[in-house]
Amino acid sequence: MKKSVLKVHPKDNVIVALSTLEKGSTIEFEGKTYLIQETIPPKHKFYEEDMKPGDSVYMYGVLVGKIQVPVKSGSLMTTENLKHAADPFNYKNSNYTWTGPDVSAYKNRTFNGYHRADGRVGTANYWLFIPTVFCENRNLDVIKEALHNELGYAVTGKYKSYTHHLLQAYMKGEDISNFNLLPSDAPAVNRPFKNVDGIKFLNHQGGCGGTRQDSEVLGSLLAAYADHPNVGGITVLSLGCQHLQTNHFLKQVKDRNPHFNKPIYIFEQQQSQSEEQLIADAIRKTFEGLVKINQQERKPAGLEHLCIGVKCGGSDGFSGISANPAVGYCADMVVALGGKVLLAEFPELCGVEQELIDRSVSKEVAEKFIHLMTTYNNQALSVGSGFHMNPSPGNIKDGLITDAIKSAGAAKKGGTAPVADCLDYTEPATKPGLSLVCTPGNDVEATTGKAASGATLILFTTGLGTPTGNPVCPTIKVATNTPLATRMKDIIDIDCGPIVAGEKTIEEMGTDILEYCIKAASGEIIPKAVQLLQDDFIPWKRGVSL
Repeated sequence: MKKSVLKVHPKDNVIVALSTLEKGSTIEFEGKTYLIQETIPPKHKFYEEDMKPGDSVYMYGVLVGKIQVPVKSGSLMTTENLKHAADPFNYKNSNYTWTGPDVSAYKNRTFNGYHRADGRVGTANYWLFIPTVFCENRNLDVIKEALHNELGYAVTGKYKSYTHHLLQAYMKGEDISNFNLLPSDAPAVNRPFKNVDGIKFLNHQGGCGGTRQDSEVLGSLLAAYADHPNVGGITVLSLGCQHLQTNHFLKQVKDRNPHFNKPIYIFEQQQSQSEEQLIADAIRKTFEGLVKINQQERKPAGLEHLCIGVKCGGSDGFSGISANPAVGYCADMVVALGGKVLLAEFPELCGVEQELIDRSVSKEVAEKFIHLMTTYNNQALSVGSGFHMNPSPGNIKDGLITDAIKSAGAAKKGGTAPVADCLDYTEPATKPGLSLVCTPGNDVEATTGKAASGATLILFTTGLGTPTGNPVCPTIKVATNTPLATRMKDIIDIDCGPIVAGEKTIEEMGTDILEYCIKAASGEIIPKAVQLLQDDFIPWKRGVSL
């Protein structure tokens, strides 16, 4: 049943507006009457009681801020009257017990994936191009245009056709001001390699210059992508003189996976006769590799082989109320089935550290999380920033007033399962269950890091709309509200608005999300970000990035 307001946790002293609350109106809620002091837009909060400077504000059951000026009951929460605050955290040796959701209906369910020699199962079969240094980006772009256009992976054909028609009209002297793109401009797709889901390219700005640490971290990241279960083969382009040498990169691949056996082809420009020879040789050898990996076919695999990264971006005031809890319930189902779930974005876990520490399966896991969180935040503070500065103007405009509010809602994506492991950037997920992965909150840096740790699908929630994807990990967009899902249907895959409308429960929506994941993992559904070739890739240089 549709409600006008919501209190997320019994401990909270703020109430969320689910629809516009007009100034001067009264709201009856849980036996109390509230006089609305200012118009409260949907997703925003009002204070439950009169409060004075220094008073603590709670939401999701945790401290999220301190009052800055006197406020009345029914007043709108703003950046002027509330500033970020979070409770301290430490290891307490808590005895966390967890009862997972009933997944008996899924015990014998499978998805059709690509089985790799090391036992992992991919949800896609990609050929991957890796430059060891930014100097090779141009050559990758040339190769990408040639292969994508000829082998049916390009998505720009309709725009090329549109531009061609515009040129023709212009040459004829016609008026082009109302010249529209037509569906007929989209060419038919013909992919000769039916079992190759795509050819991907990891353009980046690293590999030389900067610090040797930067190149070391980049090498580890690129090695993780080469070893990713969604990757069938790799072509590496090197200049020759850069910090990140190919022999070191190959060592990092073997150190990560001693049983690595995928086809990998290396081309070094300073050893080639010409740009023309380099590119022609790379295309020819890659073509041979595509023939080889095209022989691989999807086969059934148990759901315990799923590794799902959970991410939010363009978050709004409904993120922690609809999409994130629904994804969290899906995550709990995956964990209960023996699969892996990756929760990252450490600046967006600020304020919920104690809960995650208390859920950790061991002191070692908890202390690693504490160390990574503390070191990261201290680094940000040392340059005049800090986790408290994470929320974007768009987040704030849509109701996420402090980082602790944003974080408490963001953490809901990870569900309620015990924390089985804590991973530093690029470390592989090896343990079933929920793992915390150290990455920035930045959309692309975070998804880049999740894929490096082994995510084979990413569930990406958004309240404002963001097109972010990943080159090797299909990214599924989950909207927090129906207006967004309707307005940006070209990038949204799943609508969690029915939770806000009272039409579906979090558990029902979470089950729907798992069903979508199974189909996406089998190649039966292609997420919008994959269709659009939204192949975003930004390595984290371990500098300050929130």
